[in-house]
Amino acid sequence: MKSCEVVVLLLALLCVGRAAPLTSCDTLLKPISISNEQMLGRWLYIGGSSDLPGSRSLGHLLNSIWLDIRATSLSNVLTIFQTQRIYGECSGMIYNVTMQNSTLLIEHPFYLKEVYLETDCADCLVVYEEVKTSQDSFKSLLLFSRQRSVSLADVEMLKMQAKCLQMPSPLMMDPSYEICPDNIATSDGLAAFNSLLEAKMGQRVAKLLDQLFDFFIN
Repeated sequence: MKSCEVVVLLLALLCVGRAAPLTSCDTLLKPISISNEQMLGRWLYIGGSSDLPGSRSLGHLLNSIWLDIRATSLSNVLTIFQTQRIYGECSGMIYNVTMQNSTLLIEHPFYLKEVYLETDCADCLVVYEEVKTSQDSFKSLLLFSRQRSVSLADVEMLKMQAKCLQMPSPLMMDPSYEICPDNIATSDGLAAFNSLLEAKMGQRVAKLLDQLFDFFIN
């Protein structure tokens, strides 16, 4: 009788052990609540993962990104001023987004939805992003912080979230990066991004570059 009880106990423990990763992923990927006011200010890009064509090769060439999120006269609309340094050259973009119920939305000229995931980092923002066009859909997992760097534990948590989403391991920025200045010219960010989404030949080339960069650098 006792041996049967031991077998039942072992089976129960095995079932719990197998179920734990699912529970863990449910927790790691559960969206959190965030107010518009908490979104405001400057966020420095720390690292991330994406299946957008060209994102892996760009990640290896990218020196820095920062966002400055600003309020507008409309309570549910935010303006994002973004700068990026790619291979030493700075550029800037500006665009408006809708922010409501802890969800960021862009509905034209493409559909983009962002929600924010759990993190143990008090000064961080973990972004899960879905982009959809008439023909394609992509997803990204991005980590931003008020600081230039985060702890190893925060990076490991991001990697676990990427694994739960079945995405490639995140590419992390060098914390000694040089950021772009505030006073640079800006272009229409939505138009620039939309042109990339519509360039099918460019996407095929970008996917090839992604594979080459990952093969030779990783």
